[in-house]
Amino acid sequence: MRTEGPALAEVLADELLAAGFGPFLSTPCGILARLQDAISARTELMTVAREDNAVGIAAGADLAGRFPVVLMQNSGLAQSVNAIASLVTPYRLAMLLVVSLRGVDPDPTEENLVMGQLTVPLLDGLGVESRVLDGDPEDLVPWAHKVVAEQRRTAALLVPPTAFGWRP
Repeated sequence: MRTEGPALAEVLADELLAAGFGPFLSTPCGILARLQDAISARTELMTVAREDNAVGIAAGADLAGRFPVVLMQNSGLAQSVNAIASLVTPYRLAMLLVVSLRGVDPDPTEENLVMGQLTVPLLDGLGVESRVLDGDPEDLVPWAHKVVAEQRRTAALLVPPTAFGWRP
């Protein structure tokens, strides 16, 4: 079922919780705001000031047997490269990264364009499998659960700027 806009955020939050994901950690992001609101209406959403700190907390949650989710902008992904490369990847820690795609159409802001181009190659280089949220979370959440819970790897769900109704 293809869903768009604010309803997509609600469906994705429900699907993530139903699949057993949590805890949820986040840094503020306009593109992810509706998803952040949907999650916080259903369960605790911990706001963390820095993305690499959120990755570190998520690593601890994974070691405690949970399936953590970190919501961040792709600029925050860049901030988290060392934590992912030196902790998450080599020690096979598993978490779901929900990454907003700043710097891709229709986000015209100059300061986001480079990260818009580098997000997928960066994830590939880190060994993090990724998929783009295309309006059908019923297919993507089982994929994410398989990668995180069964394969014990980190996965990334990439969120285009307009997925939840964001407008420049």
